[in-house]
Amino acid sequence: MNKYIKSIIISATAVLSFGTVAQNTNSAYFIDGYTHRYELNPAFANEKNFISIPVVGNVNAAMRGTIGLDEIFYNVDGTTTTFMNPAVDASFLNNINDVSRLGADLKLNLLSFGFKAFKGYNTVSINVKGNMGTRIPKTLFSFLKEGIENKTYDISDFDIHADLYGEIALGHSHQINNKWRIGGALKFILGGANIDARFNKAQLTLGEDNWQAITNAQIEASVKGLSYEIDEESGNIDGMSFDGLGLNGFGMALDLGAEFKPNQNWAFSLALLDFGFISWNNNMVASTDGDNQFNTSDYSFNVDENAQNNFNDEFDKMLQDISSLYDLKAQGDAGSRTTMLGATLNIAAEYTLPAYRNLKFGLLNSTRIQGDYSWTEFRLGANINPVKPFSAGVNVAVGTYGWSFGWLMNLNVTGFNLFAGMDHTMGKLAKQGLPLSSNASMNVGINIPF
Repeated sequence: MNKYIKSIIISATAVLSFGTVAQNTNSAYFIDGYTHRYELNPAFANEKNFISIPVVGNVNAAMRGTIGLDEIFYNVDGTTTTFMNPAVDASFLNNINDVSRLGADLKLNLLSFGFKAFKGYNTVSINVKGNMGTRIPKTLFSFLKEGIENKTYDISDFDIHADLYGEIALGHSHQINNKWRIGGALKFILGGANIDARFNKAQLTLGEDNWQAITNAQIEASVKGLSYEIDEESGNIDGMSFDGLGLNGFGMALDLGAEFKPNQNWAFSLALLDFGFISWNNNMVASTDGDNQFNTSDYSFNVDENAQNNFNDEFDKMLQDISSLYDLKAQGDAGSRTTMLGATLNIAAEYTLPAYRNLKFGLLNSTRIQGDYSWTEFRLGANINPVKPFSAGVNVAVGTYGWSFGWLMNLNVTGFNLFAGMDHTMGKLAKQGLPLSSNASMNVGINIPF
């Protein structure tokens, strides 16, 4: 964290190298016997009571993005290098969107249980949640790759957002009649950490002898015990330090859901999840204090490793100067601030095959509503329940982050429930085991039904 401020531009291009986790597995939406189905729609209810195995009751791991590792890292003469290496052709820029998006969510179920009472089905869940998103303009990649070949760059609207918080959820599902079932959950939010970094402006003019830039940026960080380290010579922020960690905010949220079954063959459902807010304390602000002007020398990359201006040495030199584009000054504690959670809207239709009622087909539209980090997907799947203890499904999805193939298998016998699945099945992997497409997920859990 101490190097966060000064390396934020470069670190964003490498954010894909970090493992991340996802909040819910949409492949499980239509799976009979999936214990945590109520988290996808609070109107859904289990047939049995249950208690989760602490920590491993519902574990998700995922990552998603519109830019892949194979567009950032390349193999040159047997060595892994970045797209900035002169040996990598600049044509890769044709495959990058005007704004590349990377996103990740976090959900770890510490403990949950469900039981029949109060004329319905009730659930209690304790979770740790988080989310991360970043938007990277294409001009940043062009600037890092082309250098003085392109004289001017406008690198604007480069953002990073991250939340980490705890959640205690109390849910209830109620059958109104033979066609309608409704449900809801009240959530108490315990804020842990929040960071919003907005790089509003970076107008660069590259000459033969030097670079000139006008930049504007601001960071709001709400983390208990956080303080900025100041460089005595320049007065700029040189890093972050922490004096203990703990709760740093409070909020509330609602889950609302409904299911309608007009006949034996069709079912329609609707859910709004995580509609709420967090009020954060200790909002430590850092900014360029208006527009910041910056000058630096030019760079000349050489593929010859023995040359004075070889790629590695010039890259280190450029990295040091780029980190100075946003020289931030501490603005002090601005008090509390309130942010909205990333709400999710699920709309679904399910059809049961009359000739074989253990086979169902479902279409789900899931949309995350989170400002610049919003996304949507449509998922079409087939789900089978050949015998009561076992159910499974496969599906395909298309949306903001492209195409994906998902699946889930669920074993639910007396006293034991095990499930495993993926919303984004991993394709080709890098040597480090990371998906080259930047889209992958894994969901596993062990629970005790009774």
